Amino acid sequence: MRHGVEDLVEAAAAKLGRGLSVEDLDGLLIAYSSNQSQADPARVNFLLSKRLPADVQAWQLSHGVATAVRPVTVPANPDLGMFGRVCVPLLVRGFRVGYLWVQQNAGEEGSGGILAALPAVRLEIELIAGLLLESNTAESEHRRRRETEFLAAAAGDKSALAAISGWREVHGHAPWQVVVLVDPEGVTPSDPQAAVVATSTAALQATAGIDPALFSVGTETHAVVLFAATTARASHAAVLTHYERELAKRSGRPAGRVLVGISEPFSSLRELGEAYAQAKTAVQAAAVDPVLGELVDARSVGAYQLMGALAAEPTSIYFSLLEAEDRNDELLPVLEMLYDSDGAVQAVADKLHVHRSTVYHRLARVRKIIRAEPLSGRVRQELHLALKARRWAARPRL
Repeated sequence: MRHGVEDLVEAAAAKLGRGLSVEDLDGLLIAYSSNQSQADPARVNFLLSKRLPADVQAWQLSHGVATAVRPVTVPANPDLGMFGRVCVPLLVRGFRVGYLWVQQNAGEEGSGGILAALPAVRLEIELIAGLLLESNTAESEHRRRRETEFLAAAAGDKSALAAISGWREVHGHAPWQVVVLVDPEGVTPSDPQAAVVATSTAALQATAGIDPALFSVGTETHAVVLFAATTARASHAAVLTHYERELAKRSGRPAGRVLVGISEPFSSLRELGEAYAQAKTAVQAAAVDPVLGELVDARSVGAYQLMGALAAEPTSIYFSLLEAEDRNDELLPVLEMLYDSDGAVQAVADKLHVHRSTVYHRLARVRKIIRAEPLSGRVRQELHLALKARRWAARPRL
C-alpha cells in the first residue's frame, strides 16, 4: 500500500508543481513527495520525525480540518515556522481516513492558486483515500492498538476506559449502544490471526459512511461496533448487509447469514462492559433461535438473557425424562411451539402441517411421561426454560 500511495503523491505533486504530504488522523506521516525544496521549518521537522509536533497539530486542528469535508486553508504561523498550506480531507463515502497537505511557497499570498489547481488531481486524491481505507485495518499497528484498547475497556480496564473516553469517535456521542456481528459459520477459525484481520477490515469497510457507527473492532469470532444509540434500525441493517459482503470477500467463504445483536443504550462508559455482554447474548440467542431474526435487540431475547448470566447450563428433571423418551423428536418441538405461541394449538398444528388432534395426542404422551401437567404453573416454566437452555447450549462461543 505504501508504494501505491507514494506513487500517487508523486504524480499529484508533479501536476501541481508543489510539495505534498499525506498523514493519518493522528498526525503520523504516511507519504510525501520528493520535491520539497520550498519546505518550511515545520515541514522539514515533520518529514524527519514522521510525526507532527503537538503545537503544529493544534494550530492545524484549530482551523477545523478534523471536521472539514472540503479543502481548508491553514494560514501561516511564523512562530511555529509554518508557511500557509491547504489541507485536503481524505474521505471515502464520508469516512475520514487521513489528510493530504499542500504547502504554499515562501512569500505566496493566499491559497487561491492551490485551490484552483486541486480539481486536476481529484483522481489521485480519490485513489489515495481508497488505499488508506484499505490499509486502516487490523494489519495497521495504529489500528491494532486502538482496537486492543477498546476491547480492554469493554472488559472493564479502567485505564483503557479513561483513554477511549477522549477519542473523537466516543467523546460527545452519548448515549451509545454496542452492536455485535457474527457469522455463525466462522466462529471456529483455522487461522485466528487471519480471522481477526478479516473481521476487523470487514467491519471497518461496512461502517464507512454510516454516521451512527462510531468505531469498530474485529476479534477471532465476531466484530464489535460502537453506535450512537438510536431506536431506528436502518443503519444497523445497512452495516449488516455491507459486513456480509465484506467478510465473504476477505474470508474466502461464501456470504453467510450474519447476525446482529444490539445492546440497550447507555450513557456512562462504565456500562460499556455490560452493554457488550448484552449484545453478545443477543447475537448468540439469534444463532440458536432463528425465530428471533437477524437484527436482535437484547431486551427481546427473553430467557436467554438469564442464561447468558449463568455460569452453568440449567438442568431439569422433567426435561430429562422427556428427552430420553422423545426419540423421534416429536414431543419437545410441540411443547416449545405451544409455549412460544401462548398455547395456541391450531397455530402449532398449522406450523407442523398436522391436525390439531395430533397436537393433543402428543401433549397426552408428555403428561404420561412426566406425570404432570405441562401447560400450567411451575412445570410449564421449568420445561420452557429447559427448552431454551437446550438451544442456548448450541450457541457460538464468543
